[in-house]
Amino acid sequence: MKATALHLPTFKEAPADAEVISHKLMTRAGMIRKLAGGIYTYMPLGLRVIRRIEAIIREEMDAAGAIELLMPVVQPAELWMESGRWEEYGPELMRVKDRHEREFVIQPTSEEVITDLARQDLRSYRQLPKNFYHIQTKFRDERRPRFGIMRGREFTMKDAYSFDRNPEAALASYQKMFDTYIRIFDRLGLDYRAVAADTGSIGGSASHEFQVIADTGEDALIYSTGSDYAANIELAEAVPLLATRMAPTQPLTKTATPGQARCEDVAAYLKLPLDRTLKSIVLSTEKPGADGQTEVTVWLLLLRGDHEMNEVKVGKVPGLKGFRFATEAEILEHFGSKPGYLGPVGMKKPVRIVADRTVANMSDFVCGANEADYHYTGVNWGRDLPEPAAEGEIADVMVADIRNVQAGDPSPDGKGTLAIQRGIEVGHVFFLGTKYSEAMNATFVDEDGQSKPLQMGCYGIGVTRLLGAAIEQNHDEKGIIWPAAIAPFEVVVCPMGLERSESVREAVDSLAAQLEAAGIRHVVDDRNERPGVMFADWELIGVPLRITVGDRGLKEGLLELTVRRGLETRKLPPAEVLAEVQKLLPTL
Repeated sequence: MKATALHLPTFKEAPADAEVISHKLMTRAGMIRKLAGGIYTYMPLGLRVIRRIEAIIREEMDAAGAIELLMPVVQPAELWMESGRWEEYGPELMRVKDRHEREFVIQPTSEEVITDLARQDLRSYRQLPKNFYHIQTKFRDERRPRFGIMRGREFTMKDAYSFDRNPEAALASYQKMFDTYIRIFDRLGLDYRAVAADTGSIGGSASHEFQVIADTGEDALIYSTGSDYAANIELAEAVPLLATRMAPTQPLTKTATPGQARCEDVAAYLKLPLDRTLKSIVLSTEKPGADGQTEVTVWLLLLRGDHEMNEVKVGKVPGLKGFRFATEAEILEHFGSKPGYLGPVGMKKPVRIVADRTVANMSDFVCGANEADYHYTGVNWGRDLPEPAAEGEIADVMVADIRNVQAGDPSPDGKGTLAIQRGIEVGHVFFLGTKYSEAMNATFVDEDGQSKPLQMGCYGIGVTRLLGAAIEQNHDEKGIIWPAAIAPFEVVVCPMGLERSESVREAVDSLAAQLEAAGIRHVVDDRNERPGVMFADWELIGVPLRITVGDRGLKEGLLELTVRRGLETRKLPPAEVLAEVQKLLPTL
């Protein structure tokens, strides 16, 4: 292909609203063009990358026995009402009406549609297992779309759905897709990690995320230095940092702490380690009361002063699903003090208490005295506070894992310590069980003649998000560095003086013919640009290999081969260039 046959609008400056490097570089390289907030046109070069990603996904999904179909972007609201997600999904679900006032959604995902198809077509155990997938446009009405295509509203996703007879078979399908994803991400040429994850709004009982490692990633990934344990921070288990509780050695003392409302300030004022302080977080839950009024329960969560609350874990504590942060009026009613001086000792009204695992083993600790400018020191369980119940028991003082892990914590599998790196979620696999099949009455007749709900799994890959993630991981000050497997071209040929030199034209034509015959995706830059402009454009675009052809080199019997990553250049005889290209590409 020749560059003049392409559309290559490159820019020296990034748009003012571009916050992350992938947004800046994709816009400058002419790969995307913004239409509206979170909505982009994919320009020819960007689309070439998308098609490369899709091709790899299709090859591996097909090899795994999945069957491709194509489900609609617009879906009837009735299906979402059946599943219960019409109300559950929230404002990200784009709801629309047609001319007949019938309600539809612009799909963010397709569990409802595929379950409807399955309940019509999969009626017998003899038809199972089945795995259907499609690559389709999705829409999620993000409140604040940002980071270019990394968190846009319209995007392309590959989603697949498996159907099985029983949980054992469904978990086998889940493992098969997990292994398929490993092969897909290996082929994409990205540095990634598969981590255990929360199931979120999709639901189900098992889940893994595939995260592209990048310093700019939004997600914190936790992994063990001594084993293969890995999890998203939302799910990573925090073991108690104190194995047992020491006996009290200090009396309970009300201590003045004027103006010290933060744990860090209190610790510094009292000249104590921060890990001797207690952090108090007040939450509320609501449910309909017997008299038709809303019944509010106030909760006090206790964490060590140097720890942070994990909202996903908190939402799984019995009774805390759907929690909100308490209002100032609720806090004053139950504690008699403003935040900053709250604690479990001497409250005005009883509340439900949840102590983090580590807190339950603390002794002689510091907490708020429920009075401005005062804290208690020497606080102890059993003496000054009720003894916490055993973990898992429902009581007024419960114990649960409610904090984020920290680097250096012991690994929950007992092997090594935990480390943290940043990642960008680009894939997710879920074991759904019967969440959708029971809600939508998707059943089959099993071998015993009994009607049973289909067991389901679902599996997604963010196709367009992968472009941004790949760039966040692979770039330098000059531009993008595409892995060869997904680059718009594997090789760019840059002639010097193409219009003036017959020998350059002949060498370029010969080289292009060799690359074509070898099946190497290439482009010849025939734009008659100056070398500096030509090189800068292709370094910005990120083609893995550049071959420079010029009269001076030809007279010496040499061509220049430049590797985009590191911009290392080597000079080779024309007869050796193709072999060197074939040798290098699998490594790039």
